[in-house]
Amino acid sequence: MPRGVEPSLLRDAFRAAILRRVSRTASVSLAGQQYAVDPALVDRRVELRFDPDDLTHLDVYWKGRPFGGAAPYVIGRHVHRQIPPASPPSPLPPTGVDYLGLVLTAHEEQTLGEIAFRDLPASPIDVTEPPAESEVQP
Repeated sequence: MPRGVEPSLLRDAFRAAILRRVSRTASVSLAGQQYAVDPALVDRRVELRFDPDDLTHLDVYWKGRPFGGAAPYVIGRHVHRQIPPASPPSPLPPTGVDYLGLVLTAHEEQTLGEIAFRDLPASPIDVTEPPAESEVQP
């Protein structure tokens, strides 16, 4: 008869583990994300154990013993809590002027219209014959 395995042991069996050195700011890097760890671990090599599909929770081990968890850094603005949050700027009312239409009209007035090769004048210079020696300048 098969014996059941404790769920925590089964979960630990499929977790990934990786070694990292804790920086001076008490953080470690994993997959491009910074994680905060206990400041007592600064400049020490720790083992991070985690589920590869869920990087929101990492367990930190030092010398084989659990040493708490690692929390992802949340980067945000540092604003005093008594300052009210800034509201987004309100959009300006429309002016009624079609600026792109004005630019298009000015462009069409300055151009001659569509170019068709059949409307171009025939070239008086024959490019198949080399120039005469009298036409070549020294």
